Amino acid sequence: MVIDSGLPRNAPADGVHGLLGREGMNPLELVARGREEVRGYGGEIVDGEVVSAARDGDGFAVGLADGRRVRAKRLLVTAGLADELPDVPGVRERWGHDVVHCPYCHGWEIRDQAIGVLATGPMSVHQALLFRQLSADVMFFAHRQPAPSGEQAEQLAARGIAVVTGAVERLESGGLRLESGQLVARQAIAVATRMVARAGFLTGLGLKPIEHPSGMGEHIPADATGRTEVPGVWAAGNVTDLSAQVGAAAAQGALAGAQINLDLVSEETAAAVARRR
Repeated sequence: MVIDSGLPRNAPADGVHGLLGREGMNPLELVARGREEVRGYGGEIVDGEVVSAARDGDGFAVGLADGRRVRAKRLLVTAGLADELPDVPGVRERWGHDVVHCPYCHGWEIRDQAIGVLATGPMSVHQALLFRQLSADVMFFAHRQPAPSGEQAEQLAARGIAVVTGAVERLESGGLRLESGQLVARQAIAVATRMVARAGFLTGLGLKPIEHPSGMGEHIPADATGRTEVPGVWAAGNVTDLSAQVGAAAAQGALAGAQINLDLVSEETAAAVARRR
């Protein structure tokens, strides 16, 4: 059974990128096709949002927002994450279009454009250096962050990335409007969001998101196979790996699924041996 709210993180984007064979496909169409494939293998799709998960005997009880409850022997959490956007007017409205966060997810589409990097935290200078590979016209907007200094300032200068000081009041169709009134023309804006796992429903199992080592946000820790610290619960995709693109997230889900199957086979085999004895 797959419980899905139908609201993927990349829903605002015009198309999925970096997914072999599905380049440019609308994210919601990709979800729809995936649902049909799951049904084709006998899986059940439930439209809904999970709000709780708890131990129930030798399995789990999962609660949905509409009051429904389902039971499962194992759980695979693929709830993804939420991007916490900077509180600047215009960012949310243009998010996923000409406001982007990742040069690998949405960089080719803005290549050779005038790009502005809106500083939001410690990863913003790194982000500017990444987008510099895609365009020779990159500007770094310090906004409400301290202006880069020392080695970071030298790196930006060496790569020809101009630093604009002063807070940004809002984003407009022509660029970034500073609180001073000046409009700095830019065609695309990059922001480093804080990424937070959508996993609050796991607290009943004692499984809480923790700070990711990169400092980019919060995740649910899991080993290379997707196994979490709670027996019977696996995690895959952005809920555990903040940087995973669609293809990597799908691969993690496939690996975790195989591990869950192995776990169930081992349990069933042990039970069969016990009965035979």
